[in-house]
Amino acid sequence: MILDQFPRHPLTFGPSPLQHLKRLTQHLGGAQVWAKREDVSSGLAFGGNKTRKLEYIVPDVLASGADTIVSIGGYQSNHTRQVAAVAAHLGLKARLVQEKWVPWDEPVNDKVGNILLSRMMGADSRLDDAGFDIGIRDSWKQALQDVEDAGGTPYPIPAGASEHRLGGLGFANWAFEVAEQEQQFGVFFDTIVVCTVTGSTHAGMIAGFAALEELTGVRRRVIGIDASATLQKTRDQVARIARNTAELIELGRDLRDDEIQVLEGWAGELYGLPVESTLDAMALGAQLEAMITDPVYEGKSLAGLIDLVQSGDIPKDSTVLYAHLGGQPAINAYHSLWS
Repeated sequence: MILDQFPRHPLTFGPSPLQHLKRLTQHLGGAQVWAKREDVSSGLAFGGNKTRKLEYIVPDVLASGADTIVSIGGYQSNHTRQVAAVAAHLGLKARLVQEKWVPWDEPVNDKVGNILLSRMMGADSRLDDAGFDIGIRDSWKQALQDVEDAGGTPYPIPAGASEHRLGGLGFANWAFEVAEQEQQFGVFFDTIVVCTVTGSTHAGMIAGFAALEELTGVRRRVIGIDASATLQKTRDQVARIARNTAELIELGRDLRDDEIQVLEGWAGELYGLPVESTLDAMALGAQLEAMITDPVYEGKSLAGLIDLVQSGDIPKDSTVLYAHLGGQPAINAYHSLWS
């Protein structure tokens, strides 16, 4: 397999678990719903989808001779928490820029959850008042310069690892992992549902399943549920990263437009702010399956899945795989939702 050509530093326990969500399936009365649990796939600070991406980036970090990984996210960034975890695991420093991406006014928002864990692990985590944007940030560039000025050797990882050249490989490999697990479980997932914001998780899946299609002739529908509330930027970024990743793994053809689906309707008006459908989905997943989702990402993608199954957009005879990407530590910063 072409992905075997890329060095990978294992950071997970192995393949992330598959879970048949039987009670949720029964409740929705449509397609069979399963989850693939990236949230319980690693022992590094609660893991999550970025840990899988970092498996392909770590060899480049180590080869670079860097002593400090520099990355960026919001106050409650899952990504920066996972970067801090990997840095601690490798014996490196982490310099994190934490911007005010979410206008959420709870007084502990910048003190608990992900940012608390990052600081526990020794990361130099500094707050910045800048608002949300999925692009490359000046504050991140400045942090890189600050590390150099202090005599360090920085390694740059952009938000979500998405703009990193290797950022899509982890979830291209995920597609092949799914195919192997299908053989083990005797199941076939014709539809994949995943949250998408900075884009490389979804984009990697698109490239990986396209490569599988070339090998098997079998098509799947990979549905990205937008949680960015900057829909066109996210669509453009997903398409670009997916095509770059497809080229990297030598797909040998251009991706079709129907392979790149980013659906709107569940993000709300601003990134990071839950809406009624978010809270309803979080409650349903928790009460039927004890599956905990967060109000920024997974609550929104789960809301999308619920509506798509109940409306019949995902047909009754489908077997759908929900990619649970993690994010639960951020719930501490949203405690008023259930107070």
